[in-house]
Amino acid sequence: MAEGIAFLKRNCICGVLGMDYVGREVILNGWVNRRRDHGGLIFVDLRDRSGIVQVVFDPSHAPEAHAIAQEVRTEYVLAVRGIVRKRPAGTENPELPTGEVEVVAREAEVLNPSETPPFSHQDRTQTDEFIRLKYRYLDLRSPRMQANLELRHLAAQTVRAFLTEEGFWEVETPILFKPTPEGARDYLVPSRVSPGNFYALPQSPQTLKQLLMVAGVEKYFQLARCLRDEDLRADRQPEHTQIDMEMSFVEPDDIFDVVERMLQRLFQETIGAELKIPFERITYAEALRRFGTDKPDMRFPLELVDLTDLVANSQFQVFSRTVASGGQVKGINAKDCACYTRSQLDNLTDFAKQHKAQGLVWLLVKEGPVLESPVAKFLSEEEQAGLIERFQARPGDLLLIVADQPAIVAESLDWLRREMARRMGLIQPGAWKPLWVVEFPMFAWNEEEKRWEAEHHPFCMPHPDDLDLLDTDPGRVRAQSYDLVINGVELASGSIRIHRRDIQQKIFDLLGITPEEAEKRFGFLLKAFEYGAPPHGGIAPGFDRLVMMLAGEENIREVIAFPKTQRAQCLMSGAPCEADPQALRELHIKVELPPQE
Repeated sequence: MAEGIAFLKRNCICGVLGMDYVGREVILNGWVNRRRDHGGLIFVDLRDRSGIVQVVFDPSHAPEAHAIAQEVRTEYVLAVRGIVRKRPAGTENPELPTGEVEVVAREAEVLNPSETPPFSHQDRTQTDEFIRLKYRYLDLRSPRMQANLELRHLAAQTVRAFLTEEGFWEVETPILFKPTPEGARDYLVPSRVSPGNFYALPQSPQTLKQLLMVAGVEKYFQLARCLRDEDLRADRQPEHTQIDMEMSFVEPDDIFDVVERMLQRLFQETIGAELKIPFERITYAEALRRFGTDKPDMRFPLELVDLTDLVANSQFQVFSRTVASGGQVKGINAKDCACYTRSQLDNLTDFAKQHKAQGLVWLLVKEGPVLESPVAKFLSEEEQAGLIERFQARPGDLLLIVADQPAIVAESLDWLRREMARRMGLIQPGAWKPLWVVEFPMFAWNEEEKRWEAEHHPFCMPHPDDLDLLDTDPGRVRAQSYDLVINGVELASGSIRIHRRDIQQKIFDLLGITPEEAEKRFGFLLKAFEYGAPPHGGIAPGFDRLVMMLAGEENIREVIAFPKTQRAQCLMSGAPCEADPQALRELHIKVELPPQE
């Protein structure tokens, strides 16, 4: 096709063709998904965003079109004019929505040829991700990625429609701003017109959405782009999107109500799943006690059992010494798993060690009931009976116990709990178990630096019952903060915010932020609090992580059009890359690289 010359412009899309189109002439544009030469007839599966349809090229009916079909290959861009007909009996393809019909080509035109792709859509999952990210524009043509992009679009539109109906305004906040205290490194942008000064790309619009509440917006939302220079993993990217929300004159229940109804509608309209509301709620302390984590997966009933008091004076010194040193002894009951072989039990021990535990004590519950294990001889009859009762164990159960410092016990048993649920088949496909985790601690103690740090961020309002503890026992202060967890994934975090300058300054004081530093970093916000700031609060569900869950994907890169690797690199474009020397001179920046090791 010569540049600038008109082409066979489509009047129909591939995926809609069915029996009601039989006898009609259509013009299709798309990519060659597959070509098959049957020694006369040539069959081309033509693909566009809507789907695939079979096109037949018959040399006896359209020799010129057939000649073109002889030359096309996979991923050629092709235009076809033809008649829709019913496929001959026995040749239907029930796997395609268009499988009852085919298009008999009368005319064809190659709109653009294609080199042989480095991988095919059929073997996408077997292709190294490095290759797929390098040729991301080809990877995005695959049905799986097309479906994920469409799902992401539908999710965004559903969120926007729901929040608009609820009276929210969508307001954009700046990308070039000041640092926000979110716990990760900022991406810095140098200012050419203010040499030596830098903008910070927002880790979140935290202070800005609070200012919108001061401004009287009352209900704000934004599909906000957030950027954090942090270590990456499967569900984290350096730039991500969150459903940023803030409301005035609210309490936590008001925020929970809006989010629950939004997610209920979102799950229904995107994947047809029903979320029951209201969601279950537990406190942070209860979550750690029962599950060892503040983001428990509630789809299965395995819970941690505290044995510390039962074994404090045990002759089994692994238990008694741990308790004496301030540690804990906890475990889980793997029902009907006493049939595990020694090899399987050794494998579980290795698994626990991989997640910080020094070891794993296993006890098989036999008829009697009695306990069978290399350590059983060190446990008195009273202790064994107490363990069986505490675990509510019965013959055939497997008791798995970790003795260590509380943080290690919690982390290792959290991992072990999830691993055993997988091995035992306790997770039902398609099950959704949302959970609110509330009453987080306001502060965490940094032992190395001997100071308090904000558990979430320094703008969370303390629980009203704990305000007096700010002066006497900060470690016991609960924040009016909350996390939304679905199937063990933290989906959102939020809080009621501080709206009074005196309380905000007291929090800064506890965190070691001097009045001078607070004024320098947050003076604009503190000043705004002096002009009638309303009580307000909000939340920010992670949009990418949410779409990942809806799509059934395990990696967040599968629902982002152009993601970065775990080294924050774009393999397709080569970013990040060296800056132009002239641009650096204009910015008054000199690059000094660290010495190579």
